[in-house]
Amino acid sequence: MKWITREHPKIDRIACPWLIRRFIDAEAEIIYVPFDEVIAKAAELDAVPFDLPNVEYTHYDDQCTFDYFIKKHKLKDAALDRVAAFVRGADTDRHDFAPQSAGLEAIFSGLAYNSADDHELLALGMTIYDGLYSWAKHLHQLKHTQAGPVEQMLLEVYHKYLKQGKSKKAPEWAKELKEMIQDQLDTNMALSLQQVSTELEINPAYLSREFSKYFENLSFGEYIRKLRVEKAIHLIETSTYSLTEIAYLTGFSDQSHFNRIFKKQIGQNPSAYRKNRLKSKKDTK
Repeated sequence: MKWITREHPKIDRIACPWLIRRFIDAEAEIIYVPFDEVIAKAAELDAVPFDLPNVEYTHYDDQCTFDYFIKKHKLKDAALDRVAAFVRGADTDRHDFAPQSAGLEAIFSGLAYNSADDHELLALGMTIYDGLYSWAKHLHQLKHTQAGPVEQMLLEVYHKYLKQGKSKKAPEWAKELKEMIQDQLDTNMALSLQQVSTELEINPAYLSREFSKYFENLSFGEYIRKLRVEKAIHLIETSTYSLTEIAYLTGFSDQSHFNRIFKKQIGQNPSAYRKNRLKSKKDTK
């Protein structure tokens, strides 16, 4: 079946062809022509016109052509309804319909700016909408921060517990934060108090002051460095990683930084510590 619409697509005229090919007619032919030629070419080519005034497949009230396709073809799919919300918002410049709308408009405006080939845009759009649909079907309840970098999990902890008020004992956020940091020590940690304070819209001094109360009277940076060194010791004793690899795995910026912090806390550099550990093992045999 042939479908025809105006040239230079961006939102609806990319989304609708994706919807047609994925849910209505996998072999559909999509035709783009100048606006004033659509009706005549539709009759000539026996194609169904869409997304222009005075045809069946078009906007109705505050809904766009994508919405009409879903309604017309009775596509009962919650994921499609989610996609429809941000297509509608992007196409009608109503970003309050869905938070994704502004991003969708930005992406396709940029793609349209970079390419004058309508079918090249459609090919890109097919891939993008496949991804959006997968998100809407399987991932929409997950946040980007879930199972992500430790600084993002830190934000989640504070959002959950920061407003519980002061307590004589360590608050829940402090306990959970300690567990999360510990769980992440085998990754390259890059925590930033400034990042956290910006996201939470609170003074970074508050976070720094409160943190030390529940983390061995150490500052945020001192505590992280302490745990990094402890993790490094564990790797030195249980793995065959080089010291350079261990420095990377424990989040130190370079080997010299690793050596300096390690020696400050342990009293000897990592190389000497490893030699002494090996010697100790031999002496116990």
